[in-house]
Amino acid sequence: MSVTVTDAREAGRRVDEVLDRLAASGDRGACAAAEELVRVLMDFYGAGLARIVERLGVERLGGLLDDELVASLLALHDLHPEDVHTRIARALESVRDPVELVGFDAATGVLRLRSAPGGGCGCGSGGDAVPRSVEDALACFAPEVTSVELEAAEPTPPLLQIGTRPQAPARAR
Repeated sequence: MSVTVTDAREAGRRVDEVLDRLAASGDRGACAAAEELVRVLMDFYGAGLARIVERLGVERLGGLLDDELVASLLALHDLHPEDVHTRIARALESVRDPVELVGFDAATGVLRLRSAPGGGCGCGSGGDAVPRSVEDALACFAPEVTSVELEAAEPTPPLLQIGTRPQAPARAR
């Protein structure tokens, strides 16, 4: 059975919903027990994943690092062999939305991007919203990124059309 990134996100969403329902019930003991259970299961699966990485060796992970779900799990358990800057670059390469990396502040988790020139008509109509595909890729490959700031691209100068000048009508003499 193949688990997709969407399935994994849905599972995470469902865990959050169950924890929220328990918190809303007012039963602090049940809520604390459920949160502890989630932590213990995370530790358990993290230990298993660490053993797999150890036995395989980093060099044999190869193409698995391109898989969003695997990359997300490795990063979540602090097992990903690539540094955060490499994973940010991998995330940005995995999406079709044209953005350029401006900088990443590891202390705050803020990633600054710029709309890539030539990514549209150059008229600035794209707005300053971060494309969903970029946010999703960053969440999978680099969960250290806590927020993204998108700067507008430098405006592309208008294309100048140069043609021949129309002939002036001949003057009557």
